[in-house]
Parts: sequence; C-alpha cells; structure tokens
Amino acid sequence: MEQEMQMPPRRPSQPVRIGGVVVGGGAPVVVQSMTKTDTRDVRATVRQVRALERAGCELVRLAVPDMEAARAIAAIKRQTSAPLIADIHFDYRLALAALEAGCDGLRLNPGNIGGAERVTAVVRAARKRAVPIRIGVNAGSLPATFRPELPLAARMVEAALEQVRLLESLDFSLIKISLKAFDVPTTIEAYRRIAGRVPYPLHIGVTEAGLPRSGIVRSAVGIGTLLYLGIGDTIRVSLTAHPVQEVIAAYELLKSLDLRQHGPVLVSCPSCGRAEVDIVRLAGAVEKRLAKVKRPVKVAVMGCVVNGPGEAKDADVGIACGKGRGVLFRKGQKLRTVAEADLVEALMREVERL
Repeated sequence: MEQEMQMPPRRPSQPVRIGGVVVGGGAPVVVQSMTKTDTRDVRATVRQVRALERAGCELVRLAVPDMEAARAIAAIKRQTSAPLIADIHFDYRLALAALEAGCDGLRLNPGNIGGAERVTAVVRAARKRAVPIRIGVNAGSLPATFRPELPLAARMVEAALEQVRLLESLDFSLIKISLKAFDVPTTIEAYRRIAGRVPYPLHIGVTEAGLPRSGIVRSAVGIGTLLYLGIGDTIRVSLTAHPVQEVIAAYELLKSLDLRQHGPVLVSCPSCGRAEVDIVRLAGAVEKRLAKVKRPVKVAVMGCVVNGPGEAKDADVGIACGKGRGVLFRKGQKLRTVAEADLVEALMREVERL
C-alpha cells in the first residue's frame, strides 16, 4: 500500500509577540498585509485597516514616511484592533516616534537609519516596550558594493545576518527576518540559506509580485514552496491591488497546504465537452455567494458524472450536474435531484444548514 506523502516538519523558531499575535514558536502561520493609503490620512487608513481586519488580516503594516505619519499611528490604533507595524526607512527618529505612538512592531533595516548611536536608541525604546523589530532585506535595495563576489541570495543572507549581529550585540532578541526578491528562485534560496542559521521567525513573501493575475501565481510558487519545506512563520502576498485581495490570496494559499482553515473551499471542475450545464457560470455564482460564508466548509461544483460524484462525496456539500439537473450531496450522501435553475439556491441552503 502506498504511504501518503507528508509535508516536512515546520522549522522551529523562537516566538515573538506582536500586539496580541504570536509569530513563530509553532504558532499558526500568520497572515499580514500593508495599507495602501497615506498614513497621514487617518480616516482613510482606519477604513482600510478595518477592511483588512474583516478579511482576516492578523498584522497590518503602515508606511511611515515622515513625522506626521508616525504620530498618526496613535489615532489609527485607537480606532482599530489589529496589531500595527510601522515601516521605517532612513530616519531613526521616525521609529522612535512610531514607538511613542504605540506601534506594535517595527520593520526597518538597521543599516540605513544611521550609526550605532541611533540604532541603539531605537533598540532601547523597542526593548522598553517589548516591541519586535523585523529586519527586512530586499534584493533590489542591496548596495552594489556589499559582498559583490557572492551570489545574490547569499548576499541577502549576509546582509541580514550583519543586522542580526548588530541587534544581538545590543542584547535585543525580539527579532523577525525577511529576505525578499522579485525573482522566485532567489527568494527561495535566500530563505533556505538562512533558515538553519538563526532561531528567529521568518516573514516570507515575493516582493513586487505584480498585478493579481501574475502576482498570485508568482507568490504561490515562492511562498508555497517555502511553506511546503516548513519555512515561514508569517506571510504577505504582495499585489498591485487592494490589500484585501492580498489577504484572500494568502488564506487560499494556506488552505491549499492544509496549514490554516479560513472560510470555505470551493472545488470545481474545469468543465469539458461532457458537461451539459454551464459549469463556469454555475461555479462563479456559487463562489460569489460563498464570499459571505465565514465557516470552513468544502463545497464541490462538478460538471458531469465522470468525476462529479467522487469529488462531491469528499466535500461537505456538493452537486454533480447532468443535463438540465444536478444531484445534491451532503457528506457523501445523495440528498435529491435538483433542476438546473435551482442548483445554486439548493446548494447554498445546504451550506447554511451546516
């Protein structure tokens, strides 16, 4: 008898707490995103954070380009519940102001905020508030003069380790690391290289992945490969789109690897010449209705009897279609035959009964 394939074990990591969310240490893989509003516009940013919260986003990152944005975090935090991470570049004073405003995490590159005295000031303030720092290394922003003899993935790892050593020298261990590139093989190789060299949790993603059609594919390949290898404690699917789409894609990715359960799973056949109903239209209508369902439930929409009954049997509820009608199943048991015009309503009633 063939043995069922199992995913490799999760990479062990040292947990950190960001607000009320635990990252690493065996906790479920955390989904995060980033607002795309001007952080200084408190009303718009609050509206977007709340939309992300409703979608299931567990950590929200905010761009902090200036002091006004840093100070706005306090007002945003009062009106939202998700932990907020301040994204800081170049000016250490912005990190200090964001901490003062109550941010739950910092994302920065210690190497670009100034000398040791400035880094020390940020680390001391973060330690005082027990706020973790994510060391974020992006392939596109590495200095050309940094270890040019090494392959790009190795250069990314060495840049991250240099910053890790700096924070450790200041007796700071609330660290999270990311190593992102647009190139998927480079991203995978960088994370594989660092995974065994540090105990800290890893935030994974493919940076600047693009518009949803191509960006989701690129992210699924990169993030999915790493997760399958047991690497990754928190993820972001970076898309040129509304951030809620990032959260939806992230959960679909996690569900595909059985790492998280979040909302429904729709199984639908691709349709073919055997189908005697418009399965594309039917599946689209079901997907639209399922968007309002929050409970994890597996729903099958199948176009003919070749694969239909088997797939529907594996689902919590499903339909297998024939000419002008379909058979409705629940937990492997045939319930009744339904006319094609009534299939969506009949299926959704069964979903609601679950």
